[in-house]
Amino acid sequence: MSGHSKWHNIQKTKGAADAKRSQAFTKIAREMIVAVKEGGSGDPNNNSRLATVIAKAKAANMPNDNIKRTIDKALGAGNTDNFEQVVYEGYGPSGVAVIVEALTDNRNRTAPEVRHLFDKYGGNMGATGCVSWSFDRKGVIVIDNEDGDLDEDKVMEDALDSGAADFEADGGIFEITTDPDDFNSVTAALEAKGYVFAQAAIEMVPQNYIKLTSEDDIKNMTKMIDLMEDNDDVQNVWHNWEQEE
Repeated sequence: MSGHSKWHNIQKTKGAADAKRSQAFTKIAREMIVAVKEGGSGDPNNNSRLATVIAKAKAANMPNDNIKRTIDKALGAGNTDNFEQVVYEGYGPSGVAVIVEALTDNRNRTAPEVRHLFDKYGGNMGATGCVSWSFDRKGVIVIDNEDGDLDEDKVMEDALDSGAADFEADGGIFEITTDPDDFNSVTAALEAKGYVFAQAAIEMVPQNYIKLTSEDDIKNMTKMIDLMEDNDDVQNVWHNWEQEE
């Protein structure tokens, strides 16, 4: 998934979604397996981390059969998948803050690959905590209203009644934010009201954004993010680059 960067990324991501759907499903499945193993249950009602991943999977249009098959695989006695979560932090061109979240079965493979991409495209990998202080962890739910079928005031009322912390609208996009601990209950309440999500995940949201003006910086930052996201071990790339539409 692309890093949170206001509306620009949401619009950009929608067009690329079909091309990367298979890869996205693979990454979500890996996250689901970890959630089942660490949570000790294949029931989202008893495993909040799994419930969070299922909401993300549904927003990515992952078929229910795939979700069930992945959970069954994770519960199977013969499953030997053993992934650990690692987080890398650093800077892109012109000081853009970047957080890379990975699930890997070999951190000795993943770390050099991520470091190489930072170095190659004008950035550098830093120490743990060097940029994460400038991000807030939030639940982010995006509803697509480009066809104008939904009433903005009604969606905002339903979101806030469901326990959301904030609501923003920009054209045909509604963004609902929640406290991470409230994310599952808010998504469940909104789903019960019939809403369908274009995006639903717990994200690292930047407190401020940086605009890049140099063509070289823009080209390097774009390439860095794309190649990081193409890495099989990388789950999310969060950054504070305010991309132009």
